[in-house]
Amino acid sequence: MNDLLVKDLRKTFRLSRKQRRIDRTKERRKVAVDGLSFTARRGEIYGLLGPNGAGKTTTLRCIATLISPDEGDVRVDGKSVLTDSLEVRQYISFLTSELKLDDFFTPNYLFDYFSRLHGVDAATRKKRKKDLFKRFGIDRFAEVKVADLSSGMKQKTSLAISLVHDPDFIVFDEPTNGLDVLTARTVTDYLLEMREAGKAIILSTHILSVVEKMCDRVGIIIDGRLQAEGTLDEVRRTDADANLENVFFQLVEQSEVAAA
Repeated sequence: MNDLLVKDLRKTFRLSRKQRRIDRTKERRKVAVDGLSFTARRGEIYGLLGPNGAGKTTTLRCIATLISPDEGDVRVDGKSVLTDSLEVRQYISFLTSELKLDDFFTPNYLFDYFSRLHGVDAATRKKRKKDLFKRFGIDRFAEVKVADLSSGMKQKTSLAISLVHDPDFIVFDEPTNGLDVLTARTVTDYLLEMREAGKAIILSTHILSVVEKMCDRVGIIIDGRLQAEGTLDEVRRTDADANLENVFFQLVEQSEVAAA
């Protein structure tokens, strides 16, 4: 089975007049991702890091087939997001803090609904629901409407729903956002288990301690370009005494100086 390959990805967006005023630019288009390439391998967690506006979310959306790149491609298990988007969606899970669940439905209903969308048979659906709901403590709230759930429980429900089809490639944008410490630990422990099961996981987070603890390799992107990549030790070699946080801020500062 193949890995998840991002190759020469480029994506631009048209700026409105209001956005040009906010950004203090006369440019009509913004380059969000600029020739980005990296590989997420099976059996590892790849940490995608960068400041706000660096292009992380745009990259993840291209991987998840929510938007199409202007140039380049993403191949998931050999399938292209450009020509095989429907097949790609069967292989991946995408969770973002921007995912909004319908307030009128329950976790139980939503899990069944998305399972059917992915073609999961009834017996498998029942078993996965039992396992995931128990793991994330959703079982006691299975028949509570989303509108009445806490923000943490909504996030855990979104997580369970994103995994209904047991995907081989998992793309998570801030998966512990809004969770308390204990629940966040449950989520990170589950990610580690999925890594051991041979899944390829891309994790984007601002919590650098989580990256240092969990990720096998990291890629740091700034202004849509990959500025550093490798294992934690390889990335830290730019400064033998530096931790990941120091390296990250050094790269950001260097980029700001270069831009100025």
